[in-house]
Amino acid sequence: MTPQTADIGDTLPPLTFGPITRSTLALYAGASGDHNPIHIDIDFAHQAGMDDVFAHGMLSMAQLGRLAVNWAGQSRLQTLSSRFTAITPVGATLTCTGTVIDRVEDKGQITLTVKLAAHIDDGTQTLRGEAKICGTP
Repeated sequence: MTPQTADIGDTLPPLTFGPITRSTLALYAGASGDHNPIHIDIDFAHQAGMDDVFAHGMLSMAQLGRLAVNWAGQSRLQTLSSRFTAITPVGATLTCTGTVIDRVEDKGQITLTVKLAAHIDDGTQTLRGEAKICGTP
C-alpha cells in the first residue's frame, strides 16, 4: 500500500523505537536544546514526585513524524498534530501506528487523514495524533 493506493481502514507499517535509555534522553536533550531536568536529573524527578526521569514528549512526537514520513515521504506530509496522553518512562519501547481514517479526492488531488498513536510495552497509549498526507504523486 502506498499513499496513492491507500484507502480508509488501511494501516501503516508500525515503527518501533527504543528501548529508551538515559543515554537516549541525554543525547536528545543535547540535540534539541531541551535540558528540562525532569528528563535528565533523577534527583529533580524525585523532588517533583516522580519515580524516575521520563522521555521528552517531543522525542515521542518525532517518532510519529518518522512513521508518517517513512511511509509517505517528507514532501507529502502536510500537517502533523499530537496530544500527549501519558509519560514514556526510561526503559520503555515505543510502538507507533497509523490508520487511514479519511480519503478525499478533489480534482485529481488525493488527501489522506491518518490517525496516529504511540504505545509503550504495557499497552499504555502515550501519544495520539493525526497527519494529513497528500496521496497524489
